[in-house]
Amino acid sequence: MKNLYWTEIDDASWLLILVATDEGLSYVSSPAASLDEVAEWCARHYPGWMLVRDDLRLEGYGKQLRAYLNGELTSFRLPLSVKGTAFQQMVWQALEQIPHGETCSYSDIAERIGKASAVRAVGTAIGANPVLIVVPCHRVIGKNGALTGFRGGMDAKEKLLRLEGVLAGR
Repeated sequence: MKNLYWTEIDDASWLLILVATDEGLSYVSSPAASLDEVAEWCARHYPGWMLVRDDLRLEGYGKQLRAYLNGELTSFRLPLSVKGTAFQQMVWQALEQIPHGETCSYSDIAERIGKASAVRAVGTAIGANPVLIVVPCHRVIGKNGALTGFRGGMDAKEKLLRLEGVLAGR
């Protein structure tokens, strides 16, 4: 049986549960998600794997996330181990190219991956991003500049964009 390791970080008014395989970070929960919600996600995406708490093994992941949430880090250097379709992987890689403190639209991402007419599919792939914050889906906004959906909730999206200085004037 393979293991998924988890820990939680409770820092800077954020409560997040992190899940990783031996290869890298696989999941970052929504703020204040319950362990039951995380366990359900793990069972769907890693059937038969055992979820084991291991704070020490995930210490490096938590350290970088805390540094980001405290405004001390602008990019992550973490190994990722995320499951998704080839299309999702392409979208998630495009998200990683959005610089800290900048935003782009769903159509911008669709154009970047060479699928300009696939804006809705891009939105669906962004919504399926399993590693919130680390793969910065919060940096994607509507073409008109409006804040749009976020698995972590709109309050969290606003908080992240304020942290990055994107919403400083609002």
